[in-house]
Order: sequence, then C-alpha cells, then structure tokens
Amino acid sequence: MTIPERPRLAPVALLLVAAKLLIHLAAGLATPYEFHRDEFLYFAMGTHLRILHMDFPPLIALLSEATRVTLGTSFFAYRIVPAVAGTVLLLLTVLIVRELGGRSLAQALAALTLILCPLFLRPAVLYQPVVLDQLWWTLGIYALVRLENTDDPRWWLLLGAAGGLGLLTKFSILFFGFAVLVALSLTPRRRAFLGPWPWIAMAMALAIGLPSVIGQLTLGWPVVEQMEGLRRAQLDRITFGEYFGFQLLLGPALALAIAGIVALLVRADLRRHRVVAWIGITAFVLFAALKGKPYYLGPVYPALWAAGATWIDRLARPRVRRALAGTTVALVTAYGAFVLPLGLPILAPEPMARYAKAIGITAAVQTNWGAILPLPQDYADMLGWKAKAEAVARVVETLTPEERARAALYGANYGQAGALDLYGRALDLPPVISLAGSFTFFGPGDRPGDPLILLGVEPEELNTIECDSLALAARVLNHWGVPGEQDVPVTICRGPSMTPQELWERAARGRVE
Repeated sequence: MTIPERPRLAPVALLLVAAKLLIHLAAGLATPYEFHRDEFLYFAMGTHLRILHMDFPPLIALLSEATRVTLGTSFFAYRIVPAVAGTVLLLLTVLIVRELGGRSLAQALAALTLILCPLFLRPAVLYQPVVLDQLWWTLGIYALVRLENTDDPRWWLLLGAAGGLGLLTKFSILFFGFAVLVALSLTPRRRAFLGPWPWIAMAMALAIGLPSVIGQLTLGWPVVEQMEGLRRAQLDRITFGEYFGFQLLLGPALALAIAGIVALLVRADLRRHRVVAWIGITAFVLFAALKGKPYYLGPVYPALWAAGATWIDRLARPRVRRALAGTTVALVTAYGAFVLPLGLPILAPEPMARYAKAIGITAAVQTNWGAILPLPQDYADMLGWKAKAEAVARVVETLTPEERARAALYGANYGQAGALDLYGRALDLPPVISLAGSFTFFGPGDRPGDPLILLGVEPEELNTIECDSLALAARVLNHWGVPGEQDVPVTICRGPSMTPQELWERAARGRVE
C-alpha cells in the first residue's frame, strides 16, 4: 500500500487549538452561572468512589475525585477537565484532517467549525461525560484513519483503547462499536475479521471498561432501569422531525458534514476512508430508529468536518477552491457568532432570556420533557443551587447542639442532594442522604436522622414516614430555574418513625413510595 504523504500541522490550526483551551478556561472564570445539576451528582460520585461498585461508568467520578484532591472544589477547578478534553478533541480533528491529506486551509476550516459549534462548546464547559464521549468516538475514528493510511495492525489497539475508555465513560459507546462494525462490513477492511487484531481490540476494550460491567453486575444492572426511565420520561416523545431539525440547527456546519460524507464515498483520493462516512450514516440511522436524543449524534461530526474541509482544500481549480473556502469560513463564522450564547454560558439570565426570545429557536429552550423555558435547560439547571444550600444552613443553625449531632439532610433529587453535599462542607452541614439516582447506592449513613431536614419535599408530600413534629422551615425561590426548582421547600421532621437505615431497608424491599 502506498502511504499518502501527510501535510505538516498548520500553525494557524495549532493556534486555534490553543484558542479553544483559553476560551473555555475564560468562560469558567467569567460565567454568571453556577454548577450544573448533573455536575453535583458526578462530584458526589467522586467522594463516594467505589470503582467496581457503581451504577454509572466510573471515569467521570474518578476524574472528579482527582480534581478535588489536587485542585480543590472551586468552580474553576472543575472546568479544567472538560476544557482540556474539548481541546484534545479539537487536536484530534486537526490530525484527522492531516491524515486525509488536508493542508493548512482544511485544518483551519475544520478547527474553526468545531470551535464555533454549540454542540461542542457547551460540553467542553460542563463537567459531564458528554465531552469525553465525543473525545473517545473521535479517537476511535482517528485510529481507523491511521489504520487505512499505514496498514499497521497496531492501530487496532488504539481503537480498542478508545472503546474501553468510552465504556468507562458512557454506555453509549456501544453505539459507536455497532456503527464501526457495520461500517467495516461495508468496506474491504472487513477481511481483517479473519485475523486476530479486531478481536484483540474488542478484548482490550472490554478489559479497560470492565469496571463499568462489574458495577452493573454487582448492583443488578441498574442501567436497565435507568434507560427505561429515560425512555418513558424523555425519549418516547422525540420525533424524527425533532431529531432531524436539531441537526439542521447546525447550519453551515451540517452542510460541511454532508459534503464530507459525499467526498468520502465518491472522491477517489478519499474513498479509502469511506468507513468514516459509513460510521456517520449508521449512527444517524441508529439514533433516529431508537429515538435517541438529537445531540447523541454529535461525536460523528468532527471527522466528517475534517473530510468536508479536506474536500474543499483538494479542489483542483484554485479560484473555485478559494471562493468556496472563503464562503464557508464566512458562513461558519457568522452563524457561529450568532449562536455563540447557546454554546457558552456567558450571558446573565435576563439578557440570555431576551436573546433566546429574539432568535426564536424553540429547540434551544425546550426541555427534555418538552416544556419551553426562558433559558436553555442546561442554563436553567445552573442556577439557584447555592441559595438552596444556604437556606438549609439557616435552618440547621436553629438546631440545638444535640439535634445537630443527630441530624441528617435529605435531598429530593440528585441535584439538591449533590448541592448540599458540595456546599455543605463549607457551611458545616450534617451529612446528606437521598434515594434519588446514584445517591441510593451511597447508603443512609450512620446518623439517626432526628431531626431530618428535607430539601424539596413539601410537608404534605411526606407519606413514607411519620413525624412527631413536621413543619415547613423555609422556601427557596428561583424563577429562572426549571419548573421543579422554582419554588423549593425546606421541611423539618422531628421524631421520625424510621431511621435512615430503616428507610433504606424498606427501599431495598421496594416499599418506599
């Protein structure tokens, strides 16, 4: 096989890579928002880290605990991991362009497209597994591109490593694995399955991701219940129109991706890498058929942008190449600037709400369950958490020393429980328990929970246990939050009929309502 000569890495592309890191670190310093609801859960998973006994793939928790131990729990500290992951993702995209034969123009265009796309801006700001999932998909595709260019079977090992790291991050990496299998079966590379290397890669992926599998085995496969709950609450309402409409919101970036698919399938000098196109097509069909969230398709775009940018760069007529490149850069930049506030949480809630109303993109402010908010749901989920913890702290201050020694806090959902867990360290709060999500597996602690202070539970809603004294102690208002977080009660229960330990035993028998 003739190995194509690789262009050098373009300085302008490397400058864009550095710029992306700076953009996200700066956003972490300048944002008017707080931590996201989901982030509190991942922080708590880190402090309750049990690698082989977790209901969620443990990498995000492991990184969370590493951040806490080395850098502390400041807002900026927790912005470093996603910013670095997003930057490495961009570097991999540039490297894919280079492997496809793209020169400076192609490298810069693909990098610019990714930098300005909200689908990759927001994940690199939030401490969530989304950006890591995007990274591992792209790493796997890079391995496949290198495999085609070099015919060195050792690149199967990098593909296996990407799959294993993905399995430690999100179970959605299984969709990537399926897409890769389908794509390879449609290309001459399928002959590789007659040899050992693909199977070694699969074994390697399973070995690296084994902690995720062991956690499911030991806890009774909670992912099945989680996916069923997700399907009922969110996925069943997703239509193909909504799924495809979300992709259209990418604007000129979608056009560049489609150009990349076409170029990979029909252009002679790119067809050797058509496996990348088939991965994109398979993933699109798969997520549409399974009613996946529209953003699930995101990880396929960087490689497709790389192909589209390379196609433009390889056009034979210089005048056409310059005109098309200039037009694409202008459109990507203009559209990216237009939707930038949707990707970076830099506008305060009030101007952000005005902006969202002005642009009129309903999908941008639609929640997972279909409600329309003034703000994007992620932004609404980044407000009001510290106020809740401070309200609980004021209630705790009214307790006697004896009561404080026996007290426990209860969060009605994982966001509320996680906020109390994180902010409670500085506020000297009692330990936090919850039967929401992963908190169930953290256990009830060792306190008698008398009094039990409940965040997010109205007195009349407390039907699982009886109390000698039950009173509403405070309310926390936040009109920018999602509906369930706009008016949150703080309830205090004295003389509960069950200890937390008894409550957990009852929950294990499925009798907690």
